[in-house]
Amino acid sequence: MVIFGQHDQATIDQIVRCAKNGEYSVLCADGHKGYAQPIGGVVAYKNQISVSGVGFDIACGNLAVRTDADPDLTQRNIEDIMIEITKKISFGVGRYNEFPIDHQKLFDDKAWNDGFLGSLKQKAKAQLGTVGSGNHYVDIFIDESQKVWIGVHFGSRGLGHAIATHYMKAGGGQDGMDVDPVLLDADSALGFRYIEAMTLAGDYAYAGRQWVANRVLEIIGSKATKEIHNHHNFAWRENHFGHDLWVVRKGATPAFPGQYGFVGGSMGDDAVILKGVPSEVSAQALYSTVHGAGRVMSRTAAKGKFVRDDKGKKQRQQGLVRHDEMHKWLCDKGVFLIGGDLDEAPQAYRRLNSVLEAHAGTIEIVHHLRPIGVAMAGKDIADPYKD
Repeated sequence: MVIFGQHDQATIDQIVRCAKNGEYSVLCADGHKGYAQPIGGVVAYKNQISVSGVGFDIACGNLAVRTDADPDLTQRNIEDIMIEITKKISFGVGRYNEFPIDHQKLFDDKAWNDGFLGSLKQKAKAQLGTVGSGNHYVDIFIDESQKVWIGVHFGSRGLGHAIATHYMKAGGGQDGMDVDPVLLDADSALGFRYIEAMTLAGDYAYAGRQWVANRVLEIIGSKATKEIHNHHNFAWRENHFGHDLWVVRKGATPAFPGQYGFVGGSMGDDAVILKGVPSEVSAQALYSTVHGAGRVMSRTAAKGKFVRDDKGKKQRQQGLVRHDEMHKWLCDKGVFLIGGDLDEAPQAYRRLNSVLEAHAGTIEIVHHLRPIGVAMAGKDIADPYKD
């Protein structure tokens, strides 16, 4: 087992539990507790696949698009741009896209012929291109060379959540966070069907993020000059140390030598474009790196929990982050925010630089992206599809 960075015991206990059935395991520096497998956890299995390792937000990932937009004009118009983004793109739980997408190749995939997947097809069509809630976003950045970038983060929405729920139950999964991972034999009928469904969810997530990025390109009136697109909740068949393995990454970015990745910080921190480099430590990390900065407190701790007063009325207690603190941070950084809440405040996250430093020798930072506009779902929206 390889562990990068510092972690609480609960997170370490989770990766240790997962590692018992795996060949190799890694905990990235942005790791924190998740369902059965920690976010930032990577486990390689000989011939099994972990449904809970991939998680509920199958194929959650990041897309970064470098544009030819004018940086000064984009900065001057950022408020109008972000408002237009929230008008043309759907944010929130259970939302349907107001601009239905005709994606014949995706929805002609033979995987939909499976009876269970077929029952999800119409909802999946309606939700394609919606961003959701939680830590999912559409951002506008400017890099060190004054190039404008679009950043998008979300996954397979209700489709992925339904697939995960179905196969968790079929695999005998237990409720709760501190439970054994649900493992399926990859060669079994159930395992084969799950892999097929997971792959479909991956194609769906790629298509959704691509549509959103193209929509933003239209809004800012520019063209793409470079794209970097990665899943970070997925399972891949890979060869490590001379063995063919199923590598399950949950909140971890693939970073093979020369492979590029887009990693976001928080709503008020820089993001980066990185690429993997060849080294012994990279190999030990199963060519995996962070997918974000990683939380330092739970959503409830950040926002405060609900309690009942002496009259029985629910009131939210003050959490560890205050609104004035969050907005001062954003103001000081020059970020225009639409949506979001205290649970996604910069104070609720590690600093991205610190987790990247923990992975020194495995990655190279290619670009630093400074956020100028952030769009997220509004407050008091819980998202069952987040990673």
